[in-house]
Amino acid sequence: MNIHIQLHQAKFKGVDRIDAQLLLLFCLGKSQSDRAWLIAHDDAVVDSAIAQQFTALCQQRLNGVPLAYLVGEKPFFGINLHVDSRVLVPRPDTETLVDWALSIQATRTVLDLGTGSGAIALAIKHTQPEWKVTAIDYSADALDVARGNASRLGLDIDFVQSAWFDALKTEHDHARFDLTKFDLIISNPPYIADDDPHMAALKHEPKQALTSGDEGLDDIRRIIQDAPAFLNPDGWLLLEHGYDQAAKVRALLKSQGFSQVRSKLDLAGIERCSGGQWLMQTLRTENS
Repeated sequence: MNIHIQLHQAKFKGVDRIDAQLLLLFCLGKSQSDRAWLIAHDDAVVDSAIAQQFTALCQQRLNGVPLAYLVGEKPFFGINLHVDSRVLVPRPDTETLVDWALSIQATRTVLDLGTGSGAIALAIKHTQPEWKVTAIDYSADALDVARGNASRLGLDIDFVQSAWFDALKTEHDHARFDLTKFDLIISNPPYIADDDPHMAALKHEPKQALTSGDEGLDDIRRIIQDAPAFLNPDGWLLLEHGYDQAAKVRALLKSQGFSQVRSKLDLAGIERCSGGQWLMQTLRTENS
């Protein structure tokens, strides 16, 4: 069968057209940017081994396996990341968080909490190579993925295994972090409620990177509570959160003493990120 028939059969089975094209490109060993090649060569014959592989991948896609896991990569903020089932698939909406981070003036040191595939940390370092970026994750498997991405991209990032800030207070790799301070702390933490019905559609992604208590705010609360000890004066804390959590996250930031608290809209016009600044006068007031 030729390419046209393969794609037609995939569409008939219910596979999204673009997903089918990208899966077939992967099976053919071609770049994910070569969709035009498929159109120009739609009469090219696909050998039986490739056809079988394509059919199997289409079935996995229909079963809900993320496309990125099947092809092993995901574009994010101008870089291409390796991803697999050890990490969440980077979402386009998270680019809103990166845009915000890059817009903050006088940033030199950045901490990415819960880095996963390394998407946020690597996007920032790729855009601002002079910034010193540290990336933390509790999962050793996730850090393996992130380190691999950093190596492929040639980006120098300090990776630390830790439950949020814990390792920054203790010894790690024979180095003493001891309340290291940052100009910017950024995180896309777990923020889905444990019983959220949307979890059914995310069954193939690591649950520990998705859910966070009854309201989905347990990890966000902890980060907001602990972050001031690790922020330089006038430093910023930026957080991604759920579509309906912006008001609650802003309230948590304000109650902790953050100033300039605000939210940013994602690509769909939803308040997806919130953050605040730990002002120098805030520190003086607390210490007086």
